[in-house]
Amino acid sequence: MTVTLNHTIVPATDNSRAARFLAGVMGLECLPPAGRNGHFVPVRVNGSLTLDYMTVEEPHPVHLAFDVDPATFDGVLARLRAQGVPYGSRPDAPDNGRIDHPLCPRGLFFSDDNGHLYEVMSPE
Repeated sequence: MTVTLNHTIVPATDNSRAARFLAGVMGLECLPPAGRNGHFVPVRVNGSLTLDYMTVEEPHPVHLAFDVDPATFDGVLARLRAQGVPYGSRPDAPDNGRIDHPLCPRGLFFSDDNGHLYEVMSPE
């Protein structure tokens, strides 16, 4: 059997707000609340993976990296710009407004209110 990651928990001070933010920037689907008492707000990443946002008092920031095709990258970049969300080319400069990622032809980093660092990488 192939091992496939099904979901991971992403802590947030407001699970719904954090899930809607990422889904909106990435062009992903935010699913209805799930889990016992609906305490997770899942974001569908692909056919086998969700990021399940869970409200906690003090979230510890995580780093999540996404490989995307060029058209998806263009969409993410356009939504970040339209929403006024800072982005940058390096994890230590996620607000320098550049997309010259050190590991791929085009890539960027951006953060949310919980301190999570998101990375988006495109092969072109």
